[in-house]
Amino acid sequence: MLARNLTLTLLAASALGACTLAPKTERPVLPVANAWPIAQYNTAGNTGSTVTAADLGWREVFIDPRLQGVIDLALTNNRDLRVAMLNIEQSRAQYRIQRAALAPRIDAAAAGTRGESSSAQVIAGGDRSVELYTASVGITAWEIDLFGRIRSLKDAALQNYLATHEISRSVQISLIAQTAGAWLNLAADQDLLALSQETLRTRQETMNLVRRRFEAGAISQLEVSQAQTLVESARSDVATAIALLEQDKNALRLAVGADVPADLLPAGGLVTAQILRDLPAGLPSDVLTRRPDVLAAEHQLAGANANIGAARAAFFPTISLTGQTGVASNSLGSLFDSGNGAWTFTPRISLPIFAGGANLANLDSAKTGRDIAVANYEKAVQSAFREVSDGLAVQSTIQERVGSQERLVAAANDTVRLSQARYGAGIDSSLAVLDAQRTLYTSQKTLIVARLARETNLATLYKALGGGAPPAR
Repeated sequence: MLARNLTLTLLAASALGACTLAPKTERPVLPVANAWPIAQYNTAGNTGSTVTAADLGWREVFIDPRLQGVIDLALTNNRDLRVAMLNIEQSRAQYRIQRAALAPRIDAAAAGTRGESSSAQVIAGGDRSVELYTASVGITAWEIDLFGRIRSLKDAALQNYLATHEISRSVQISLIAQTAGAWLNLAADQDLLALSQETLRTRQETMNLVRRRFEAGAISQLEVSQAQTLVESARSDVATAIALLEQDKNALRLAVGADVPADLLPAGGLVTAQILRDLPAGLPSDVLTRRPDVLAAEHQLAGANANIGAARAAFFPTISLTGQTGVASNSLGSLFDSGNGAWTFTPRISLPIFAGGANLANLDSAKTGRDIAVANYEKAVQSAFREVSDGLAVQSTIQERVGSQERLVAAANDTVRLSQARYGAGIDSSLAVLDAQRTLYTSQKTLIVARLARETNLATLYKALGGGAPPAR
């Protein structure tokens, strides 16, 4: 009979605790325009497709097989991503702990006591020995969640878990872009080293030619000194490029979290890197609300509202139940005999009357936390909007910049060729040749920088558009 009544009581309490006092969470209005500043990206994408970069897997964007292999290694070995995944497991466990508080905790216990009373406590000649054995099962101080305090805390833990999951997706996005950027930097510095070595070779050839003409008395010592200056400058650039190359390898190793096999390093420099050029941007309202960092901020806002519900519930009475049923006997051998049953049922209600303003302060703190979460959400949206806008701004002009620099290099090559011909014919001095070589070298280095900016901008834009994350769960 007791078990039946207790079961009915638990079912009724569960029904009463089905609501909370938490305010409803509504997504704030996006504090940005629903159009990108760059006009050609104010449609679903460059080609009119409804697919955005966030819908493209990272292998569809980073096509180069070597780069794909490096990103694979990073996703397996990177320590930051590993910590992010472990944080998910930890927050999931915290949620399960908080959810468990909704259900009654049932414990079983058994105890035995043997002792001896004083002679003054028993009748003269009576047995002074004392024995008591008990076995019971019951519920201890189970709080009926009548006003949703525990349910609100459970919801807050759930939103924290969901936010942690989105943060891990954001870490993966950043890791992919970081790894691609490090790999591309290495490719660019490979190009720079090759250029520096070739420049040193050509300047040494020019130096040898100038020295022979000086020994023949055709030119002055000044031209020899100027040629020597350019040779030593190129030699210094080679040493610097070698150091940069090693630093790039160290940066790539750190991003990956392991040594990178030689067959996965760039081969052929930036010109051979294969990255998807056309990244559809989509509309801000679609892109920004799908980014994991924005979704994490939204979950944190929902968690803050749940904390308000828990703080409001603290103003209302707390009802808890303690129930126990079992057997008791003065003899262990007769513990489970008929007639030894025992039970207790203790409902308890606690009504807050005076707490020195602690409950009110706790509610004010929860509301302030909600306002902070709203501000953080809006800041996340604005930061995301700026990241995408910056990437689109670079992409809208970078091809023109690279093309112009390629034409400049071609013109500088012609200038070197013509000046060398005029110098060989005795028309111009070596100063014209050295100046033309210097201009060519500078323009070639600038071209490498422009190509690197084009490739890294694609990786950065892909990240800004929310691409590269595993599917949301």
